[in-house]
Amino acid sequence: HQDAFHRFDKFNLKYNPIGESRLREIFLKTDNLIQGRYLAELTGEVMADLEASKYQMAEYRLSIYGRSPAEWDKLARWVVSNRLFSPNVRWLIQVPRLYDVYKKNGTVENFEQIIQNIFAPLFEVTQDPRSHPEVHIFLQRVIGFDLVDDESKPERRVHRKFPVPRLWDYAQSPPYSYWAYYMFANMASLNQWRQMRGFNTFVFRPHAGEAGDTDHLAAAYLTSQCISHGILLRKVPALQYLYYLKQIGIAMSPLSNNALFLAYERNPFPSFLRMGMNVSISTDDPLQFHLSKEPLLEEYSVATQIYKLTPP
Repeated sequence: HQDAFHRFDKFNLKYNPIGESRLREIFLKTDNLIQGRYLAELTGEVMADLEASKYQMAEYRLSIYGRSPAEWDKLARWVVSNRLFSPNVRWLIQVPRLYDVYKKNGTVENFEQIIQNIFAPLFEVTQDPRSHPEVHIFLQRVIGFDLVDDESKPERRVHRKFPVPRLWDYAQSPPYSYWAYYMFANMASLNQWRQMRGFNTFVFRPHAGEAGDTDHLAAAYLTSQCISHGILLRKVPALQYLYYLKQIGIAMSPLSNNALFLAYERNPFPSFLRMGMNVSISTDDPLQFHLSKEPLLEEYSVATQIYKLTPP
């Protein structure tokens, strides 16, 4: 229905037709009864198309939820066993902010468990690659981490000073800044150690400023190398200036924003570009928002016509 593209909660339900996630589990999951074979074959075909075109690169996202420390081994096994490696593709790990869901169904007792489930296997494999050999191979193709969820959800501010993750055992999810800080803090330690060991390091590139509170942009400014969306920067000139000074990268998706939050002609991308901010155009949920096999070309074609862009 048309209103699905104006409320993020209803848009998310499009991935669960009639309230069931069965179709998504069958076709778009890596851990199901067929061990993610359908998604692996589909991903392999897309990778082959990228290699055939020679000049197209992609960063595909895979999810780690923090429900169990075994998630990394399962995901890495899926990638390695299906040989999903390509010089044209790198992986970005997205972490959905779903603590409240896991707390409600009893999967975790506190926020510390989620952080441990996400990062403990990474510290273990950095110390001894033989402890998780497939994870070690997979991480060589991973470039960073993303933080995702519906930013328009209201956040209750009930603490003057936030408790540590071990003591966060409340029903509600921590605010965006809390998630961002503990992702950043653990990644900083992990990157330092991986660099000392001669391994590749990771960047933090969360979704920020698509909707909701502009505090998300402040938290991302303090913790991130790049962000996705950032359209709310148009409402906070001071933060906009800070992002310009530090040249923090912003991957913007005008067609996605047009469907969900902001009319295309009101998107701040052209003004950000003119003032010298570090912006680029990116696709977002191309299966939902694009009509062709070339979603990135589609994004640039529309932007070129609407914003009167010219070649450099």
